[in-house]
Amino acid sequence: MRNLILAPALALTVSMAAILPAAARDGARLNVPADQWMSTADVIKKLEGEGYKVTEIESDDGAYEVEMVDKNGVRIETHVHPATGAVLPGYDD
Repeated sequence: MRNLILAPALALTVSMAAILPAAARDGARLNVPADQWMSTADVIKKLEGEGYKVTEIESDDGAYEVEMVDKNGVRIETHVHPATGAVLPGYDD
C-alpha cells in the first residue's frame, strides 16, 4: 500500500521540478528598455558602495552579469538589475 502512494507522489514531484524552473525562467526576463539602463560605471560604483569589488561586468539576458568579490574575499557571479543596480539572486539559474 505504501508503494502505491509513494510512486505517484514521487512521479508528480519529479515532473513539477522539471516544469516549474522553466516557467519561472520564462517570466523572469526584465525587458528594461536600453535607454533606462544604468551605465556600467554607475553599477560598479553602486556595488562598490555596498562593499563589493567588481572584476567583470557585461550585459546578459536582459540584465548585467557581474563577477565580483565580497568583503570576505568570496567570489560571486550574479546578475544585477539594469535600471536599479540591485543584485538579483537566482536570476537566470
